[in-house]
Amino acid sequence: PFTMSFSEAEVQSARGAWEKIYVDAEDNGTTVLVRMFTEHPDTKSYFAHFKGMDSAEEMKQSDQVRGHGKRVFTAINDMVQHLDNSEAFLGVVNPLGKKHATQLKIDPKNFRIICDIILQLMEEKFGGDCKASFEKVTNEICAHLNNVYKEVGW
Repeated sequence: PFTMSFSEAEVQSARGAWEKIYVDAEDNGTTVLVRMFTEHPDTKSYFAHFKGMDSAEEMKQSDQVRGHGKRVFTAINDMVQHLDNSEAFLGVVNPLGKKHATQLKIDPKNFRIICDIILQLMEEKFGGDCKASFEKVTNEICAHLNNVYKEVGW
C-alpha cells in the first residue's frame, strides 16, 4: 500500500508555505494559469473557451480563467490538508487524475508545468524557503497523477 513520506515537520512547513499563497487563491490561481498559457501557449488548446484570448490582460479579466485558477488551487488545497493521510490524499488525487486522463485528455506534463509555476510564484512572493518547503508536495502530486495516468493506460 502507498504511504506518504512526509515527516510531521515537513507537513507543517508545507502547509505554512501553502497557506501564504492560498489566502489569495483566485488571484494567485489566475496568475499561475495566465503564466502557463502565455509561456506554454499549447496548453490553451485544452480550453476551448480560452483559445481566443491572446493577451495576458484579457485572460486575467476572464471569469472562466479566474474560476479555473481557483478550482486548481482548491484541489491542491484538498491534497495539502491530507499530506498526513495517504488514503485521503489518494481520495483527492485519483478521481482528479482519472478525469483529466480519460475525459479531458490533458497531457500529464501540464501538471508539472503548473506545479513549477506555483513554486516560482511562491519564491517570488515569499522567498526560497517557502518554495523549498513546498517542492516535495508538488513532486508527490505529480508522481501520483502520473501513476493514475499509467493505470488508465495513457
